[in-house]
Amino acid sequence: MESTEQGLPAFVRLAAHPVRWRLLRELATGDHRVRELVDAVGESQNLVSYHLRLLRDGGLVTARRSSFDARDSYYHLDLERCAHALTETGAALHPALAPDPAPPVAPAPSASTASGGRPAVLFTCTGNSARSPIAEALLDHRTGGRVEVASAGSHPKERLHPDAVRVLRERYGIDVADRRPRHLDALAGRRFDYVISLCDKVREVCPDFGDQARHVHWSIPDPAISESADRAAGRAAFFRAAADIDTRVRHLLPRLVHPSREVSP
Repeated sequence: MESTEQGLPAFVRLAAHPVRWRLLRELATGDHRVRELVDAVGESQNLVSYHLRLLRDGGLVTARRSSFDARDSYYHLDLERCAHALTETGAALHPALAPDPAPPVAPAPSASTASGGRPAVLFTCTGNSARSPIAEALLDHRTGGRVEVASAGSHPKERLHPDAVRVLRERYGIDVADRRPRHLDALAGRRFDYVISLCDKVREVCPDFGDQARHVHWSIPDPAISESADRAAGRAAFFRAAADIDTRVRHLLPRLVHPSREVSP
């Protein structure tokens, strides 16, 4: 991100506005539609749309059409770009403020979680054959089993998509070949700290898992839809989806490490 002519870092210029900061805070928790952001920040839709456009122009926020209702769009905060911009901003102030990246810390068990021990996370999508099992496998892999993680779908397929199995094996060294999709009904009565939907359709039909569950939405395109006669292009869509999911999983880890820590707006 470039600085202004006065030398003010672009991230500071964008984030310092009160409305934009509140929008960034909301989008840091997950993907949202405009009307949800309007309700969250308590401003008019025209004003919210204006500031969202500035955040998009600055490269911090992206938007994509909802697969549930094409008239709607989901806005997504690029946390990796934010982290990079914050590092650049600190370094612009003083070289000592450019920290070396630290590896993610596996979450420690907490007696305050919904499951009574390990944090519990449920990933949902429609078919439970690609996005949600990829997320389940990656979170389990990155936390070494210290999170109780599951996935399910509203209309589960008969088996995992072979390209989902392939990308986990080839890119991350994870073998899920023996896993099978399951229905959301199979998890009725289970308690979760987080219920994370990965497709726009399942977000609208996901059952209630209790007041203790924090619902988060990750609007991720179905990589299977990108398949075509060109198998290489189809597989590339799965690698892109897995990379997006892995980035979001890594940014979820601090919230699982410190479930009660919230920064005031």
